[in-house]
Amino acid sequence: MPHNPVAPEFRAALKVLPSFDGLCDQTLLQTREAFIAAIRTVEVPSYTDVDIETRTVPGPVGAPQVPVVIYTPRERDENIPVLVYIHSGGIVSGTPEVDDARCRNLVNELGIVIVSVDYRLAPEAPYPAAIEDCYAVLKWTHANADKLSVDRARIAIGGDSAGGGLTACLALMARDRAEVPVCFQLLIYPMLDDRTGTTVMSSPELGKYIWTRSANHYAWNAYLGQAPGSAGVSEYAAAFRAADLHGLPPAYIGVGSLDLFLDEDLEYAKRLMAVGVPTEVCVIPGAYHVFDVFIPEAPLSKIFKNSYFSALKRAFAK
Repeated sequence: MPHNPVAPEFRAALKVLPSFDGLCDQTLLQTREAFIAAIRTVEVPSYTDVDIETRTVPGPVGAPQVPVVIYTPRERDENIPVLVYIHSGGIVSGTPEVDDARCRNLVNELGIVIVSVDYRLAPEAPYPAAIEDCYAVLKWTHANADKLSVDRARIAIGGDSAGGGLTACLALMARDRAEVPVCFQLLIYPMLDDRTGTTVMSSPELGKYIWTRSANHYAWNAYLGQAPGSAGVSEYAAAFRAADLHGLPPAYIGVGSLDLFLDEDLEYAKRLMAVGVPTEVCVIPGAYHVFDVFIPEAPLSKIFKNSYFSALKRAFAK
């Protein structure tokens, strides 16, 4: 009997989960709809003690306003931490709804405010649209800390998958523009390197499920407007391209052992540590991409959640 590397608790879900394999211009709209539909089938708590507001904030110069979803604990203190959150979807799909359950859970358990960014998607809006939208929201959050009753000294940024990649780019941009201090970066299976699956090939075991090499190639091509792996890709587009990681905020990087992004995530973590950036790493055995979103009650998903919840708690306690 052939060895199945997928953890037993994640196997059954593979029969019903959407795959992004074969993603192309012709299937993009259908894929976007299927992604949201699949998210809506997952049973999660409602967290009724979390208030939710949808609004728009000023966008980058010359660009449209950016929609955001603001999550606030109903019973709260003044001057609490805030997390600017960036959703998943390969930069070509998704809305804040895909991470709604994660955001409600974080707010409910940690007593923080979350500002979730509804950034513009590729290929309709290629680089730098998404990252500039995220930066505009970060700046707005900092400027409006008093109105939000949040602590300017405890602004963290975070996201998963493409949102994790945008978070890493946002950390670089915030460091270099020196307008907003960021206390922590939460990188959940982040999409960091445009070369993965194109000019940098990982183990054949990685990227078989959900988010595949072909999906990665399409998404990066759509966002960059050029072939992934090309020369001259900006570090604000693909954080792995950054030559200098000095001075970045402390980081958490979590990923599954079967995720296409495993190698780039571990290598980025090593590079952060090598320049003295405090970095915590969590690898979940037998887990594929976005495993915890679709099977949140699996024991390994709970271990994963606890690891990054704890990391955020520590970051905000300092």
